[in-house]
Amino acid sequence: MNISSSRTSVIALALFTAPFYFSQNKAEDAIKKFEENYPQEKIHLLLNKKNYVAGENLWFTSFVFDGYSPSTISTNIFVELYDQNKKQISKKIYPLIQGKGSGSITLPENLKEDVYYIRAYTTWMGNFSDDFNEIQPITVYNPSSPEKLVKNTDAPWTAQAFPESGTFIDGINTKFAVRLQSNGETPSKWNGYVTEIQTPQIKIVSFQGFDQNIGAFSFTPSSGKKYQLIIEDEKGVKQTVNLPEVSSSGINLQVESLNDAIKFTLKSKNIDVNSKYKVLGTINNQLVYKANISKISDQIYSIPTSQLVNGILNLTVFDEQENIVVQRLCFIQPQLLKLKQPSIKGLSLNTNSKESNSFNISQNSGISQYTVTVLDEKTENPEDENSLPSKLWLTGDISSKIYNPAQYFNKTRNNNALDALLISEKWNRFNWQSLITGNFPAIKYKPESYLSYKGKAMKLGKPAAEEEINLIFKMPNQGIKYHLIKTDKEGFFTLNGLVFEDSMTFSYQLNNEKATKNSVQVYFQPNFSFLPLRKNLPLNNYHLVARTSEDKISEEVERAIATKSYSTEVNEKTVLIEEVKLKGQKKDLTKKLNKELSGPLFRSGNEQVFDFVNDNAGAQASLNILQWLQGRVAGLQIQSQGGNYTATYRGSSIGIFLDEMRVEPSQISNISVSNIAMVKVIKGYFAGSFGGGNGAIAIYTRRGNMPGSTIDTTLPSTLTEIKLSGYDKEIPFNNSVYEDESLNINAKDKRNVLYWNPYLESNKNEPTIVQWYNNDDAKAFRVIIIGFDENNDPLYYNEVLKIIFLKTKN
Repeated sequence: MNISSSRTSVIALALFTAPFYFSQNKAEDAIKKFEENYPQEKIHLLLNKKNYVAGENLWFTSFVFDGYSPSTISTNIFVELYDQNKKQISKKIYPLIQGKGSGSITLPENLKEDVYYIRAYTTWMGNFSDDFNEIQPITVYNPSSPEKLVKNTDAPWTAQAFPESGTFIDGINTKFAVRLQSNGETPSKWNGYVTEIQTPQIKIVSFQGFDQNIGAFSFTPSSGKKYQLIIEDEKGVKQTVNLPEVSSSGINLQVESLNDAIKFTLKSKNIDVNSKYKVLGTINNQLVYKANISKISDQIYSIPTSQLVNGILNLTVFDEQENIVVQRLCFIQPQLLKLKQPSIKGLSLNTNSKESNSFNISQNSGISQYTVTVLDEKTENPEDENSLPSKLWLTGDISSKIYNPAQYFNKTRNNNALDALLISEKWNRFNWQSLITGNFPAIKYKPESYLSYKGKAMKLGKPAAEEEINLIFKMPNQGIKYHLIKTDKEGFFTLNGLVFEDSMTFSYQLNNEKATKNSVQVYFQPNFSFLPLRKNLPLNNYHLVARTSEDKISEEVERAIATKSYSTEVNEKTVLIEEVKLKGQKKDLTKKLNKELSGPLFRSGNEQVFDFVNDNAGAQASLNILQWLQGRVAGLQIQSQGGNYTATYRGSSIGIFLDEMRVEPSQISNISVSNIAMVKVIKGYFAGSFGGGNGAIAIYTRRGNMPGSTIDTTLPSTLTEIKLSGYDKEIPFNNSVYEDESLNINAKDKRNVLYWNPYLESNKNEPTIVQWYNNDDAKAFRVIIIGFDENNDPLYYNEVLKIIFLKTKN
């Protein structure tokens, strides 16, 4: 089995030549098979904020990665909400387009105050450990609950010491990482020192902890001596940890990550001089480095970083029998993170109540859309603890608890702390010995193509074998669509690639006869399903205590409650004027038509739209739409030979779609132009082609509610109707709250989230505008911008914008 993957090779394999060859290459063959057939996804959820109150809406944008690139493996994302007892409260399914999706969850009004967990995963991820599901805790406040949340600051902490590459050898200077863990909070300030157990009063080496997670020290041990580590936090709490026993022989792998190269050395003691070793380096389960080493010395080996991507490098040393000798993780170029930055121009800030603010993102032809959110700077940043870079490069592949992993990828990052952290970790995406012995993951769940249903047709109580069946779909807001399918010998058939929200109604009949309602029955069951959570939920840093009458509500909770009241007033007034607003809306009709007719898979930042409802009246005289298109789109060629049409774009053939279903050109030539509502030419990649493609001609027929339509949009009344469930519908986020002055909103505006747009289209030829309205008191704005260019390189911006007042001299 070979899974289609979006990943690009992270480096051409580098080989260190040596005067011998290993007799076994099982490890190399195994990792190649694993890479090709078992790609592994990871998810980052960007939430609209960090804390909520019961009854609020929670919005999220999901980014699904295959390694370090947006994933093309999965097309659905499943999102669930759990309480601390692992009881499921809500579940949703949303589509993924090029690894990105978005959705919302309404938190119940009666939800008690507590920590809850959002779980996100794809069907493909079900083939691997649930340790790599996205599980994100959220705090939900409810002043009417009898108990309230309190941070657990008194939980005990523990420490472990990890020698570099796992070996502690006589006479070899060894770097140790010291890792703290706790069920609550670990101390942010702590220190430690090493002594011999026999002489605890004599300090051999002392050090300061880097952060809440990690510290490091180095020293040279002597055989026969025993050592201990004493750690103390700022409260005076001490822990004593015995270091491993000093070995009289062995190999120690020492690694240094520099800008231009990863350098490593093998140190040894009392090793057979004739022993041979090989070193394999993998990034994201891909073999990127191999060295055969005939003699261990103090030689420094170098892996150039010029072709490497940022990420975790897993170095493993094998003996001649392919047994693992030592292993070490390190991060590639932590000093030079390859994060693109948007160019922010035209900044216009007004911190007065309810005033408009805006900025422009300079044009970038390589990015088709951005995810943008703007927060009141006073609110907690949802990216503060675990950001998209930290999920992409660290916590998406490391399942242990790490406090504030985002700190390792921000502007003030400590690269020594990240290196020490990786000394304390193991790569758990695969196990070398399991792969070498042929023990690969069992694939139970295959990637789906959006929504998929398996159907069975029965005719007079027996399977309708090898029959053609007309399925007549009534699509939400898209009228009637027809689809011809053929059953197999047992009457089964499959519907793949369905993309619709809420539900879809359809009728059916056999193609070779006029069927009555009861002569044919069709049954459906979904080919997709929510998967059970197979692991325990992680511990959190809070506990519940009884609420008293003297307890005061925090400012953040007060603001959230005020925002609920505010949103209720806005929604009520919006609904009252919605009909009037729609009737009076005359601007940008073509854009509106495109939005109404185009499904999510048929939207592109590089398309040319022809509107036949509001424009192009002269096209009605054309014999067919393909003839009319010739010469109207640069690079598009439509030719006819013997009545058969072919379409190419810049020399490559492109598909033709009628109401988003692929058809032959001959089927189009018979459709009257008067029955066509819109045509658009999509240039280059688009999701609806299921594999990329060079573009498409998408033709949309008129619906019954359109001017000039002659199409009947009602289902045949003589046929049985069936309803299929689709994707959950995302609650719209109101970004233009004060754009309509007729709303006359009087409620206090304490919104923390001022702008939320998962799909802000990038303008190719002009700047992209971001506009939002202030609340009553925000004086600075947290702006988060995420995007990916044509090479799948990430763009990430997480900064505060504010007005700077310059002092003037008198």
